[in-house]
Amino acid sequence: MKSLFSVIRQVAPPSAVVAGLISVLVGTTSSAAIVFSAAKAAGASSGELASWMLALGIGMGATCIGLSLRYRTPVVTAWSTPGAAVLATSLLGATMAQAIGAFVVSAALITISGLTGWFGRVMDRIPVAIAAALLAGVLAEFGTGLFTAMHSSFGVVFPMFVVYLVCRRWWARYAVLAALVTGVVAASVSGSIRLDHVDLAVATPVFTVPHFSWPVIIGAGLPLFVVTMASQNLAGVAVLRNDGYQVPVSPLIGWTGAVNLVLAPFGCFGLNLAAITAAICTGRQAHEDPGRRFLAGVWAGVFFLCLGVLGGTVGSLLTALPMPLIAGIGGLGLLNTIISSLSSALADERWRESAVVTFLATASGVTLLGIGSAFWGLLAGVLTAVVTRSRRKSRPAEPSAGSGAADEDPVSRTGTRG
Repeated sequence: MKSLFSVIRQVAPPSAVVAGLISVLVGTTSSAAIVFSAAKAAGASSGELASWMLALGIGMGATCIGLSLRYRTPVVTAWSTPGAAVLATSLLGATMAQAIGAFVVSAALITISGLTGWFGRVMDRIPVAIAAALLAGVLAEFGTGLFTAMHSSFGVVFPMFVVYLVCRRWWARYAVLAALVTGVVAASVSGSIRLDHVDLAVATPVFTVPHFSWPVIIGAGLPLFVVTMASQNLAGVAVLRNDGYQVPVSPLIGWTGAVNLVLAPFGCFGLNLAAITAAICTGRQAHEDPGRRFLAGVWAGVFFLCLGVLGGTVGSLLTALPMPLIAGIGGLGLLNTIISSLSSALADERWRESAVVTFLATASGVTLLGIGSAFWGLLAGVLTAVVTRSRRKSRPAEPSAGSGAADEDPVSRTGTRG
């Protein structure tokens, strides 16, 4: 009996199990509403939404368990939350088959980038500031949606906002989770939760034959690829490096892309290395011994598999929740991402103008030729960067870019000092 307990403690240390569970809870509760919005934008039925959850859960579970065991490193993966935000705005009017086609293209590009080592070279082509501005522009709608929802359902969303702020002060890690619980309680008191819609059911896969539509691929698939790689995978690698794990990056990217590619026809829109939730499993709270923290990644994978199997229940639960609650928790869950994106976008003066153009064009929601604003924002930002940097290079008498921008623009100079 004593040996059995010893084995259990070896494979399931309480700290690692709890770290894996918290990682999954925080990651999914803060962004499941955004995935729900993306699925609805593509016209997903309740069965297709459950299939999305099943495919995502299996994909995250398999990659967490497999990569953590292979490299003895707490590798935690996640669905692409910014990618889901891109899809929620760019899939409107698209069919499910066209959406699946965009998922396949994005997953194929991620796989190729990882397996061939293109990851670093592809990302070098897009300045960090422009990629961050693209993400901020996409997420702007969700940030403002928080306050729009507060206007339409003050009694539900305002308490969520207050609890979120209080928890950010003292229990930052649980701020979004606490806000969600508060919203559910407030919605229950107001009678806006439709519990009769909740169906305890195991998810079943729904296969959709992909249809490759160029407008949807350009407007949704390519921005999904760029945002997933630039904002998610880069941050995920940074978390691992920060905690001393020097695992090779290309195989991680290649495997997440390959699993994503296989599961895309079932609704797996994007898998990537986790960042914020990964830090829960890579830090000391997961295990005192850094060499044993990989178990936290394994247990996160186990919980992701459970989430996938119960995808039908998750889908019906999301359907039962009032839309203001979903919009509110989505906005709160993305608040820190918006802050960090704007900070990165405006940090470097050399790219500040092109980053602002990217942000404004993307946030505008403009659609041209059937292609969404994420693509046009990226194109406008790159074009601005090319033209303005060429202009600066043609003026050799000017100071360097770092000081020249401030000298040219009094507003920039004042803002920098402030």
